[in-house]
Amino acid sequence: RAMSPRLACGDVEGRLEALFGRIRAIQSKSGRFDMLLCVGSFFGSTSATEWAEYRIGAKKAPIPTFVLGANDQETVSYFPDISGCELAENITYLGRRGLYSGTSGLQIAYLSGIESQDEPAPAYSFSAKDVADLKTSLLSTPNFKGVDILLTSPWPRDVGTFANSAGEIDTKKCGSKLVSDLAASLKPRYHFAALEKAYYERLPYRNHTVLQETPQHVSRFIALADVGNTSKKKYLYAFSIVPMGLMNPAELVKQPQDVTENPYQKSRKEAQKSRAPLGAEEEPACQYFFDLNKHQGKKRPSDGKEGGNSQPKQAKKPPQPTGPCWFCLASPEVEKHLVVSIGTHCYLALAKGGLLPDHVLILPIGHYQSVVDLSSEVVEEVTKYKSALKEFFRSKGKRYVLFERNYRSQHLQLQVIPVPLDHCTSEDIKESFIAQAQEQQIDLLEIPEHSDITQLAPPGTPYFYVELDTGEKLFHRIRGRFPLHFGRWVLASEALLALPQRVDWRRCAAERPQEAAQARAFRRDFQPFDFALRA
Repeated sequence: RAMSPRLACGDVEGRLEALFGRIRAIQSKSGRFDMLLCVGSFFGSTSATEWAEYRIGAKKAPIPTFVLGANDQETVSYFPDISGCELAENITYLGRRGLYSGTSGLQIAYLSGIESQDEPAPAYSFSAKDVADLKTSLLSTPNFKGVDILLTSPWPRDVGTFANSAGEIDTKKCGSKLVSDLAASLKPRYHFAALEKAYYERLPYRNHTVLQETPQHVSRFIALADVGNTSKKKYLYAFSIVPMGLMNPAELVKQPQDVTENPYQKSRKEAQKSRAPLGAEEEPACQYFFDLNKHQGKKRPSDGKEGGNSQPKQAKKPPQPTGPCWFCLASPEVEKHLVVSIGTHCYLALAKGGLLPDHVLILPIGHYQSVVDLSSEVVEEVTKYKSALKEFFRSKGKRYVLFERNYRSQHLQLQVIPVPLDHCTSEDIKESFIAQAQEQQIDLLEIPEHSDITQLAPPGTPYFYVELDTGEKLFHRIRGRFPLHFGRWVLASEALLALPQRVDWRRCAAERPQEAAQARAFRRDFQPFDFALRA
């Protein structure tokens, strides 16, 4: 089911050479993309000269390019057929409104122009009737669940409700209410827009009411800046998406850890009262897309969350340890030769006496006792490290198993141990943990992948928790005694890694020069996957 990634682009405004030159460079470095989807104004006041070469075939777009229509009277003449047409080789105008179905089954809804109160709307605008007609044509299809992608030029009004900051853009005043209404109805998995000369990647939002409606897929809104802008704001976005119709239904409705309530609830129906914007702790959907900052190497990205606020609440400072802590990065007790990556809020270190040479720990830089105590920005970076480690270990033919023991410990340690993919399945790993827990009379339960551990274990509650890189989770609330080496014991068992001699880390600790060499080797291998280096 591997599919080539797609590209989305903000306002081109006639700067075709800048855009296609950038895409050629990206494709030579990262491989082919399936298509380019352009939102906002494709043509501008200075388009005529550059465009003529493409129109007559002297030049050709390096990728199948799909564009929206005019947003002003001046550029209407570039679109000879209002219902959509090929403008030049490899460049297609989608039309005023409709649904484009790609050969892969990808469903792309589109609406050209800006909002107008007039009926009929000018050639560069859409009206309430246009939006109503588009909604009716799509919602009337049997078993309609939503569309894969929605393309509009204006932002949807109120998209910033419950979300991370959109920087200088006031989402309560900016954009179109009709587009909000369309997005609320069509439930796109990705919604791209432009026109505001800004890049904004909103936190994903739900399309269902928790505990009242069947879970549905989440939506991601991404606004893109203008091509070649001097502020170096992001105007190209790469993403991978499997068409909704080809996906396993359970996979489709996975809720990422940072999901928020739907921003359009309030404006659509006052009856549906807005709910708290706190997401559950869940496996992120990062694996479905990637961010071009990875290729540009500009700065350590915060996934486009300008201002860095990933949640509406301000994070509290972590509590200070009561005594020396082996894992607070500022502490003299930390064995810094084991550290292999340092982010803003977290770091990675090889485990001392690890089960394997690439047994690694994800640790918060500040002093937090457990996952349930973490502030939102630390959770966000933990998620990034999980994603990077998944990609890293998968490139080596392995899958990771992560566990946390919040019992007789003072600083959070997420133990991440790779297991060869051809050695056992995720089901084998789960069965080993559950079977060996039963032997020890430990009630280790599989919990839904979108469960919020903070609800299962309020701060201060001892627990043991396992997570596979597929997002599957096992949880045990500790009420009495608990074997300290349980996680290692299961993984070292004959059914999994067959390393019974390495259950106790103290018997496995190597000499410092050997540890340092292992850390250097891990650091070198992990470097291409390490987002923390892209500062």
